[in-house]
Order: sequence, then structure tokens, then C-alpha cells
Amino acid sequence: MIFDFNLGLGGVLLPLLLILAFSSLRVLREYQRGVVFQLGRFWRVKGPGLVLVIPGIQQMVRVDLRIVTMDVEPQDVISRDNVSVKVNAVVFFRVVDPQKAIIQVEDYLTATSQIAQTTLRVVLGKHELDEMLAERERLNLDVQQILDAQTDAWGIKVTNVEIKHIDLNESMVRAIARQAEAERERRAKVIHAEGEKQAAVALLEAAQMLAQQPEAMQLRYLQTMTQVAGDRASTIVFPLPMDLLGRLLEKTRPADERH
Repeated sequence: MIFDFNLGLGGVLLPLLLILAFSSLRVLREYQRGVVFQLGRFWRVKGPGLVLVIPGIQQMVRVDLRIVTMDVEPQDVISRDNVSVKVNAVVFFRVVDPQKAIIQVEDYLTATSQIAQTTLRVVLGKHELDEMLAERERLNLDVQQILDAQTDAWGIKVTNVEIKHIDLNESMVRAIARQAEAERERRAKVIHAEGEKQAAVALLEAAQMLAQQPEAMQLRYLQTMTQVAGDRASTIVFPLPMDLLGRLLEKTRPADERH
């Protein structure tokens, strides 16, 4: 009877031990880590690979170490020049310290999302609308640095922040369009004035060169007449130099009048 009792007890304990052994095994992938608690106290971080967790005594929490892409909900931001805009962004971060990510904060995903929204509003509220539109890369870097410093205590590393959209109301869009149109007109006027200035300088230099030789001015007159004669004009006004006209009149006078 004793032999049968021991045999029966062994037949029961062996399957229980096998079941306990199999239930204690955990497999963690390369990008996963396990934060193990023993009797409620932190013990160690395990993984990747095959991990042994004693049921009833140890508990393990899995942590993903891959980069998380998180959309920041559109935020109402009032710029420094009192313009109301809606801004949304995307945050890229990952867990670098699984122990802190599990122990220091209840839900690191929710906490990171909330602090990203607050940081986005605070940083953009310090800048004017023109800076938001023209210096987006610098603003991305400012938000990323501030957010990374705030989440460092949670074992979170913020790798990048990208502002995706800055939505303006229709009245502000029209105002920006008018501003851009006025800027284009200003540039056109400046370019036109610069062209007139260069043309005036060139004409002055040409006049100075022609003044050195009066015959050159007459040749220029004849060249102009050639160009005018090529057009379909019914009337041609020929500018006759006064010095040339004076010489012709002098030759046509009688000899006694000339003396």
C-alpha cells in the first residue's frame, strides 16, 4: 500500500511540476524587455530570449523598445502676435530604461502624449505667426529638446518632433494672401526702379561719348531714320541738327551778304 501511495503521489506531482515549469517560461523578442517584480518588489530587467518567471512569486511586465509614432491632437494656440491657429504634430520616441518607464509613471504612453500637447502649446505661443510658418525646423528642435528633458525621468528618449499642419481661419488666409501680393508688387516696383536707374546711367554714358564727337550724333540720327523708315508710318519727322542747318544757310547766302 505504501508503494502504491508513493507511486500515486509521484504520478500527480510530476505532471504538476511539468505544468509549473512550462508556465514559468516566457519568450521575449529582440525588441522586448521584461521588468520582473518579486513579491511586489522590483527584481531585475530580463530579456531578450527565454526567461523564467516563477508563478505566484514573480510577475513580469513586457516593455517594447521600438520607436513609437504618436500623433499629437490639434491644439489651439495663440501666437505672440495674438493670432489663433490650430497646430498638430507627430512625436517619435522610444523607451531606453524599462525600469523607469514602468515604475516612475503609470502609463508612459498617455503621459508622453499629454506632456507633448502642453509643450507644443507653450513653445509655439512664444513665437509670432511668421516664425511658425517660416522657421518650422527650429521650432521642431525646440519642442523636441524640451520634451526630451521632461520625459528623461521616465526612461523615455524623444528622438524627433515634426509639426505637420498649421491651420488658419479664412480671414487670416486672405490677409496673408494680400500681404504676399503687396510684397510681390513692392518687389516689382523695386526691380522696375532699378532698371530705370541702370538705363539712366547707360544713357548718360552714351551721351557723354557722343558729345565728344558731334559727327557721331549725326550718324546716330541717320541710324534712327533707317529704323523709322522700316516701319509702316505715313509721316516721318526728321530731327535736323541746328549746326548742320546753319552751315547750309551760310552756303546759300550771297557772297556779299556773307562778308
